[in-house]
Amino acid sequence: MSTVLVIGGAGYVGSHACKALAAAGFRPVVYDDLSTGHRWAAKWGPLEAGDLRDATHLTAVLQRWRPAAVMHFAAQALVGRSVAEPALTWSINRDGTAALIAALATQGNLPVVFSSTCSLYGESVAALLDESLPPAPTNPYAASKRAAEELLEAAPLRSVRLRYFNAAGADPEGELGEVHEPETHLIPNVLKAVLDGPPLFVHGTDYPTPDGTCLRDYVHVSDLAAAHLAALRHLLAGGASATINLGSGEAASVLQVIATAERVTGRPVPWRTGPRRPGDPARLVADCSRAAALLGWRPQRSQLETIIADAWQWHRRR
Repeated sequence: MSTVLVIGGAGYVGSHACKALAAAGFRPVVYDDLSTGHRWAAKWGPLEAGDLRDATHLTAVLQRWRPAAVMHFAAQALVGRSVAEPALTWSINRDGTAALIAALATQGNLPVVFSSTCSLYGESVAALLDESLPPAPTNPYAASKRAAEELLEAAPLRSVRLRYFNAAGADPEGELGEVHEPETHLIPNVLKAVLDGPPLFVHGTDYPTPDGTCLRDYVHVSDLAAAHLAALRHLLAGGASATINLGSGEAASVLQVIATAERVTGRPVPWRTGPRRPGDPARLVADCSRAAALLGWRPQRSQLETIIADAWQWHRRR
């Protein structure tokens, strides 16, 4: 059984990746400071508590478990918080990645699968965003993730940088789902509004889109986990470094998400309008042809109704 160190493996996408790793015969060892992750979500292997920026402790963990590779999910991922607290975002996202690279240098420069983001494309006017487009971050979160990518690109190790679009949904078997405090993602907040929570706050209805609300590409979290597994196998087989988009290739507006949630749940979604959030681009939709060509990956559950149905099952149970 090959061991994979999963940094941030107690978080939303990381925990789903750990489940996929275990199902594929790997042993995931989670390294997480539990600041936003959950101890209950680290259920497919050992948990090592620690800060990504602590290279000394991280090196000791690497020496103890001798993993074949690393998956790196840990990040400060809230755009709004990155605008309010840019120093913290840069410290975790860029400096944490630098500490990981330093620790890996002591272990023979193990390969890394890195969780990156589509938001570093910024306000591109392209209908579909492909990996050849120059990064143009519009907020500190996106800029810090691009800086982390650049560190990995310059390091003497092989890495696959996975730029995913809007992670959404929940484990279809009901074992995992999305739990953030505060919750800033659209679909869980839509479903909370359905479940007698506060009305949904729609951040801006004056974007240059057909209905005035932001257009996003939603990709099922289980599809993301499968892509991480495919990237891991690519690297373990000696594959070259790459930057790869992960999305559905389909655009959905905020109002379309609301309408789909009403169909899936059979209940109305109460919502109200407010101003735009700083740093939110109008449109982000993926060209995923490279993922298909290099990894053989195609999303299986990323239809919007399936995403919302799986998320609805999870939130209703909770």
